[in-house]
Amino acid sequence: MSAPVYFEDLHVGQRFTSAPVTVTVEDIKAFARQFDPQPFHLDEAAGEASFFKGFAASGWHTASLAMRMMCTSGPNLAQGWIGAGGDIAWKKPVYAGDTLTLRGEFLELKASRSRPERGIAVVRSETFNQHDELVQVLNANVVVWRRPAGD
Repeated sequence: MSAPVYFEDLHVGQRFTSAPVTVTVEDIKAFARQFDPQPFHLDEAAGEASFFKGFAASGWHTASLAMRMMCTSGPNLAQGWIGAGGDIAWKKPVYAGDTLTLRGEFLELKASRSRPERGIAVVRSETFNQHDELVQVLNANVVVWRRPAGD
């Protein structure tokens, strides 16, 4: 793993792109069984007959994959990617067999006045399928630690 990245190492406009992740039928069912046990996420025929017109992943599954892609392909934030709120929008369903890629950008960096050891980074991540169609947008506030004195 690369060296930890601190607040001072980031800059507005900084971008990153994830390695691709392919979503399988088995992945969709396993996630749904544990976290979103709705018939259209558990059974292919129910998915075909649903609003989605195909076997689609839960939006929360897509969000979890986006989190994984940020952690594994984004900057190695000191003390990790710690969420402090945000908003999410699912633009298109993610279907079994789709390959996802995340593109992230740091939009804003705010040093904390009350907690000088950290700041907040506003990160926009957009997740695309293999057809370069936008499937999810996440705008997140992320806690980022400042570089320790003497480091």
